[in-house]
Amino acid sequence: MAVRHFLTLNDLTPDELEALLDHGSRLRCEWHQGVTRDTLKNRVLAMIFEKSSTRTRVSFEAGMMQLGGSALFLSPRDTQLGRGEPIEDSAIVISSMVDAVMIRTFAHNTVERFAAASSAPVINALTDDFHPCQLLADMQTYRENRGSIRGATVAWIGDGNNMCHSYINAAVMFGFHLNVACPKGYEPDAAVFEAHKNHVTVMREPADAARDANLLVTDVWASMGQESEQKARELAFSSYQINPQLMALAAKDALFMHCLPAHRGEEISQDMMEHSGSVVWQEAENRLHAQKALLEFLILKRLD
Repeated sequence: MAVRHFLTLNDLTPDELEALLDHGSRLRCEWHQGVTRDTLKNRVLAMIFEKSSTRTRVSFEAGMMQLGGSALFLSPRDTQLGRGEPIEDSAIVISSMVDAVMIRTFAHNTVERFAAASSAPVINALTDDFHPCQLLADMQTYRENRGSIRGATVAWIGDGNNMCHSYINAAVMFGFHLNVACPKGYEPDAAVFEAHKNHVTVMREPADAARDANLLVTDVWASMGQESEQKARELAFSSYQINPQLMALAAKDALFMHCLPAHRGEEISQDMMEHSGSVVWQEAENRLHAQKALLEFLILKRLD
């Protein structure tokens, strides 16, 4: 059977994604009940980090251990990747020794080149273009609180960044409509939008995007690698904040999510994490369970 990769949500079918979310919720319940699981006993995940991380590293490393396997942390300082070895050469060698590879990096082309040469499944744990693992956690969290997201309206408030791109993919795969409110010049990638335009509306006013929405989502104004743009982005995004006033325009049972880390007083108000509609902490924990389901699916080629 050909090796499967997870570089964007589009690498799985809608049915596979739905099954993955169901399995992630089962794993969450088992974990809270103290059930042990060793489905990935003696399996190894290589974790390549070119960007810093909290939730990604902890969730993947803990997830492998909870499934009976182990994880190797690799940074550019520790490997030949940081000394100019071709990505393809590293991919051939690393994938011959482990059962899966997780990569968190800058250019999306890096994970594509690595996957093309890899004999083991490759997981995109974040690039400048996409963050599909976070969307698994977000979609699982919505299902656990509100049921199917199919037919719902989701409001993305802020930068048309990698998270926004993955939400655009999710709109098609999970069957919801996405309203993107962003300042001029910070729209999502034109090619990504064009390929999914029947499921996405780009607008300027956060209030227009949030009105009657079932889920409001945002991210930091300046992502990793954009620190030099912080001041300019603060000016551009000053009115693009999720706060209780914006939530009041949404559906009565609307949820609020953020992939974290959050900058209180910027993209969200100081009190937004404690809002009655906030499921941010459950969303963060679900990175662990959704990724355990993903690891089993890619390594074992099944969900049970």
